[in-house]
Amino acid sequence: NKKTDMILGNNPFVLTGDEWKERRSEIMPALSPNRVKAVYPVSQSVCKKFVEYIRRQQQMATSEGLDAMDLSLCYTTEVVSDCGLGVSAQSFTDTPTPLLKMIKRVFNTSFEFIFYSVVTNLWQKVRKFYSVPFFNKETEVFFLDIIRRCITLRLEKPEQQRDDFLNYMLQLQEKKGLHTDNILINTMTFILDGFETTALVLAHIMLMLGRNPEEQDKVRKEIGSADLTFDQMSELPHLDACIYETLRLFSPQVAARKLVTEPFEFANKNGRTVHLKPGDVVTIPVKALHHDPQYYEDPLTFKPERFLESNGGGMKSYRDRGVYLAFGDGPRHCPGMRFALTQLKAALVEILRNFEIKVNPKTRSDNQIDDTFFMATLKGGIYLDFKDL
Repeated sequence: NKKTDMILGNNPFVLTGDEWKERRSEIMPALSPNRVKAVYPVSQSVCKKFVEYIRRQQQMATSEGLDAMDLSLCYTTEVVSDCGLGVSAQSFTDTPTPLLKMIKRVFNTSFEFIFYSVVTNLWQKVRKFYSVPFFNKETEVFFLDIIRRCITLRLEKPEQQRDDFLNYMLQLQEKKGLHTDNILINTMTFILDGFETTALVLAHIMLMLGRNPEEQDKVRKEIGSADLTFDQMSELPHLDACIYETLRLFSPQVAARKLVTEPFEFANKNGRTVHLKPGDVVTIPVKALHHDPQYYEDPLTFKPERFLESNGGGMKSYRDRGVYLAFGDGPRHCPGMRFALTQLKAALVEILRNFEIKVNPKTRSDNQIDDTFFMATLKGGIYLDFKDL
């Protein structure tokens, strides 16, 4: 509900029709390859600070290791704030900053919102007379105030502008008269989508590399010891394969719901014709597809080689068959995919170059998902040890 939940209610992820097209058309150019490349040096700088932060934390760690999700959230908060807003979130301090505390609060979803989501998934009409916001008012005011201050700083000091997300939004305002509220919402979409989802994926990739040291060694050998340019980052097939395979096993989105906007019919596997009408909601079982042995041999085992083009695979081959949906598919695929992958790879390159990742015994050995969290994450948490190389 856009009235009670200004931020999430205006996110392209939930918008439909012309509203979705307009919002997406505003955001997509800001995430183009050239703009992602322009902020890559910022990402590299943040990654080097991240390595030093991990080293300090490991020196103070107990026998239970380090919480991979906390580490990853510190990284994504810093890199998204710096690349998107041009400010440091001061995430690599020993005391959590107000921004980091608020981000953790945002994604510790309340029982009320979880219950509301379950009920409205079953009975859509409930939304018409009752709504529960994902962001409470205090959280909304906190984040919007940060962005307003960043905008003011940019306008007061134009000589400090750079080619990042916020600067693109301000250019769009000047060229097309984009309303300030739209700048706030679009920027919130960028930073919040980047904080939690990317952190979740990074934590699980480190988990899988820790569980599979032979794969970790292959990636470490692939990246080498020299700093990599943006273009060289796209030439790491084994690292890519490990990321895609982790996303297959732990796709943040367990299922996708799509709203039917026009009459449509198709034949299912049994030859039966299925009729869809406007207003119908189609649920796509992402996790079930990713774990289906019909499409993935030995689906519960971590096998990055299935995504290597040299083996006749590659992520595109699975996407073309409609059985790999870690980033969504079609016109509504994840708009921040390119940016997210760049931040993931930049972090992993520096981590693997400096540390051997080991799974702490506190971490469970299976892949059971925590069903109290709205994105797929390992139940009980991910705890790791980092050994200096």
